[in-house]
Amino acid sequence: MPYQPPTHSVERSLRATTGAKIVAGVDEVGRGAWAGPVTVCAAVTGLRRPPVGLTDSKLLTLKRRTELAEELESWVTAYALGHSSPQEIDEMGMTAALRLAATRALEGLPVRPDAVILDGKHDYLGEPWRVRTVIKGDQSCVAVSAASVIAKVRRDALMAELGAVHADFAFGDNAGYPSPVHRAALQELGPTPHHRLSWAYLDALPKWQHLKRPRISPEDMALEAAGQLGFDF
Repeated sequence: MPYQPPTHSVERSLRATTGAKIVAGVDEVGRGAWAGPVTVCAAVTGLRRPPVGLTDSKLLTLKRRTELAEELESWVTAYALGHSSPQEIDEMGMTAALRLAATRALEGLPVRPDAVILDGKHDYLGEPWRVRTVIKGDQSCVAVSAASVIAKVRRDALMAELGAVHADFAFGDNAGYPSPVHRAALQELGPTPHHRLSWAYLDALPKWQHLKRPRISPEDMALEAAGQLGFDF
């Protein structure tokens, strides 16, 4: 399906209105998974012409996404990844876990950004960062698109490594998200150390419900009720 390539318009606006010289694009992956970390990438691209075909990682084939990530890692000015573990997600809730992962990514850059373009409509990052939220920023903003692709490919690779250890769960295929194979393994074997124990999938597993941890964040509970974070069998 045809799409408009991302541009630097938001970054140019931030530079013009705030005086920012270094602008990072930030995107996350793994928010709705049952297992694995939530991963955030922060990417600085400057105003150079991006690689051909750059867009939101979800719109790319696996082959093209993998090729593009390799190209982007040498094309971007700088990038860094931040993760929040399943245990951190359970302990603090998804919003705080996203903030922690994004902070780790931004602080991992070799230079501190003057401003951040954050994909979506909710600013889960907050102070002291200067944040501009952009709905569908992973499609419209070059730096966010680059972060989207790198984050997706890197997290998928991490989950494939976990899948080699927990073969019944097929993490290499589902990346920790719901799938028939994943559901069947959970029902039979229960969660691994890499599963989020505050997620709604445990409600459908009587054998393993004793492992369920309460969701501490009202905001996360509301998102789950709306079908954005949790999944039922």
